[in-house]
Amino acid sequence: MEKEEQLQILKDLIQIKSVNSNEVEVAEYIGKLFQKHHISYKIDKFGEDRANLVAEIGSGKMDEVLGFTGHQDTVSVEDPSAWKHDPFKAEIDGDKLFGRGAADMKSGLAAQVITLIDLVDEGIEIDGKIRFIATAGEEYGTPGANRLNEQGVANDLSALVVGEPTNGQVIYAHSGSLNYQIKSIGKAVHSSRPAEGINAITVLSKYIDAEATLFNDAPKDKILGQLQHSITLIKGGEQVNIIPDYAELYGNIRPTESFDNDQVISTIKNEVAKINKDTEFHLEFHLVHNFRPVETEPDNPFITLVDQAAKDNYQDRDVELQTINAATDASVFITSNPKLPVVILGADESGVAHQTDEYTTLTSYYETVETYESIAKTYFKQ
Repeated sequence: MEKEEQLQILKDLIQIKSVNSNEVEVAEYIGKLFQKHHISYKIDKFGEDRANLVAEIGSGKMDEVLGFTGHQDTVSVEDPSAWKHDPFKAEIDGDKLFGRGAADMKSGLAAQVITLIDLVDEGIEIDGKIRFIATAGEEYGTPGANRLNEQGVANDLSALVVGEPTNGQVIYAHSGSLNYQIKSIGKAVHSSRPAEGINAITVLSKYIDAEATLFNDAPKDKILGQLQHSITLIKGGEQVNIIPDYAELYGNIRPTESFDNDQVISTIKNEVAKINKDTEFHLEFHLVHNFRPVETEPDNPFITLVDQAAKDNYQDRDVELQTINAATDASVFITSNPKLPVVILGADESGVAHQTDEYTTLTSYYETVETYESIAKTYFKQ
């Protein structure tokens, strides 16, 4: 496919507003491209405007199934007037293409679509299968990935490429992401008689104090390092002269395989139970999101293959093996395929994902297409 057509596909995808919804329009656009090039696909609609898409090519003579996955949604644009470039016009300035999702991750999504089309149009023989998985709702709650996982889309995958923006760097592991809520139940009274009530904020502070050292004994993971944890949101009280009877906080944990999601949950629950037992206070734990860590050994043959493909095709940068504290749809897919080798690899610019004037570079976008195609052509010849 010529670069002009590759660029138009990316621009078209950015111009489709899929802010936390409307993936169905993205899926239908991709489906029309696949239909034009005689690629079999299925759109999985759910809700009013949500949809996944799964496509597959290859003869299936070999058992191996190489997966490429990307999400179709983007985060919101809080203040369009703050953007120098319209977030949904896909404007180009020099080597940069601006727009919501340009980096995260319509550049990766477009590159994966183009990869399948080019392989078919060039008549490249694929002895196994290449499965393209486009998901809905990755940015909040992963409903699309969960739905596809329940349908078994990842059960037979032998390797997976996630097209999130990585600046051409090869990410072989990422942490999990666990979001939780602690509710504090107190007793409201007038602030002139505080002893007669139970201050829910004071109750919550008992957990906040404990959380600072709660994970000090968590072992350091050999790949992802130390578990990261934070309290990120606190709410409580309604009026300055009333002792509040309710308060809540939200926290985020980045689990590792050495101290995984189940151990994190158990640790928090145990601390809440201890506070409730030792005091008249009442706290409640609620799990909000629960994404698993994804770790592949850096010397895994698939990582080696991807690393070489990236080094061969990203000519304008030094490519390295790296890890990140983030989560992807792979956190869902590995629950049904725990030994699945996973790599995260995509275009620029990871540092501006979710930000005002988000962009990708055309150079990295074209290099990503070339890298994905190289991975696909090489994988079944190992």
